[in-house]
Amino acid sequence: MANIRVTKEFDWEMAHALDHHDGKCHNIHGHTYSLSVTFVGEPINAPGSPKDGMVIDFADLKKIVKHTVVDVYDHALVLRDNSRFLSVLTEDLNERLMLKPYQPTCENMLIDFVGIIQKELNKYDNVQLHSVLLRETKTSYAEWFASDNS
Repeated sequence: MANIRVTKEFDWEMAHALDHHDGKCHNIHGHTYSLSVTFVGEPINAPGSPKDGMVIDFADLKKIVKHTVVDVYDHALVLRDNSRFLSVLTEDLNERLMLKPYQPTCENMLIDFVGIIQKELNKYDNVQLHSVLLRETKTSYAEWFASDNS
């Protein structure tokens, strides 16, 4: 058999601020984020099985990413856990405020998302995470490849 890559794409709205950034991004602002998640594996050869011929069911892929990333981050405000904005924002008043131990750049959030997805992927024997692309704007994105991180 051959290895096949399957990809699913997701979009959501999210805001963040980059403390100490030397440009406009030091202010709270939002983006429409797009996440493309690609898995690689051999199609399942199990005649009569509902998953026969699939690397991973797109519904399963959607469930993994939507439940653990998209639903969690959609319409959230993501800040570093020591952000200067914390003096006016509290988690009690902002249920979608997410504090992170890192600067919430596209690159750092991508690393976080990859870790989240990889934990969920442990339930699947025949498939591996190949790559993840997080698009912050139409022309700006960060990519993660398993081959670069082995």
